[in-house]
Amino acid sequence: MPVPDLAPRSLGRTGLTVTRIGVGLAAIGRPGYITLGRAQDLPGDRSPDALYGRAAEVLDAAIAAGVRYADVARSYGRAEEFLARWLRERAVGRDALVVGSKWGYRYTADWRIDAAVHEQKELSVERFTTQLGETRALLGDRLDLYQIHSATAESGVLVDGRLLAALADGRRRGAYRAVGLTLSGATSARALGTALAARVDGERVFDVVQATFNCLEPSLAPLLLAARGEGMGIIAKEVFANGRLTDANTRPDDAALLDSLRASAANCHATLDQVAMAFVLAHPFVDVALSGAATAAQLTSHVAATAVTLDPPDFHRLRALAEPPQRYWATRATLPWS
Repeated sequence: MPVPDLAPRSLGRTGLTVTRIGVGLAAIGRPGYITLGRAQDLPGDRSPDALYGRAAEVLDAAIAAGVRYADVARSYGRAEEFLARWLRERAVGRDALVVGSKWGYRYTADWRIDAAVHEQKELSVERFTTQLGETRALLGDRLDLYQIHSATAESGVLVDGRLLAALADGRRRGAYRAVGLTLSGATSARALGTALAARVDGERVFDVVQATFNCLEPSLAPLLLAARGEGMGIIAKEVFANGRLTDANTRPDDAALLDSLRASAANCHATLDQVAMAFVLAHPFVDVALSGAATAAQLTSHVAATAVTLDPPDFHRLRALAEPPQRYWATRATLPWS
């Protein structure tokens, strides 16, 4: 197989240098998450110490492979704390890794997998101010990108002038170097359109967008291409559709989907997860595709996907798997926390 390509590239016009694979700690910063196969991926002991050990293993593998972007959030349990501790213990240089975090959700599961409510969302100026202080207390000047977590069109957050001014002011003051937003749900296109138009005193508010993008939900491709053309950095999340595009998927309804993926994987001499990642990387407007690995072996496999080239028939086979956004998001809502 060809050598993986993790050549540095610019994250839009932010001045931040990243690689096409990034590592996210959503699945290993807390004991419960919406990912198929977690029982096989994580140890029975999901104490904070055990999960920090796993996070450190994945981050070690990432930095050794040359990955230059790490993604956390206030709501990912202790993900920010784990990343800050690892940066300190490994003495990772300031320019060796770009760090992005998110605000808006508060973790409420009390370190339980069976919690009734795992996260509580509030996209207010007050929540932003509070959580920025909490994030900065852990990450300090390592915070490069700060993002609204799941900014929907319905929430009104993208037209809240007071909040938009606060986001832009934080960038001017150097609390972070770039402002971003993450998207979620079937109305993500409307949210991205609103974000592209957001201005404070003539200054564009958002530098980066992080969006769900995979072969089942590629509907944002035209808007993401346009956003990249306007200088925004593009980060792809949920590349594996919360495990539906991996061997961990045992859902009967996805049997035909998995057959198509396996056919493409066989043609490419690659694994299921690698062809799913390769589909995302085949879109040049994607600056970073988040791995979301729960093990070091998964991270290594995802990095290897940068060397996988999809032939046109395989690319079109994967593109044909796309689901209507409403169906995709309805299915995602049925996946259990585990």
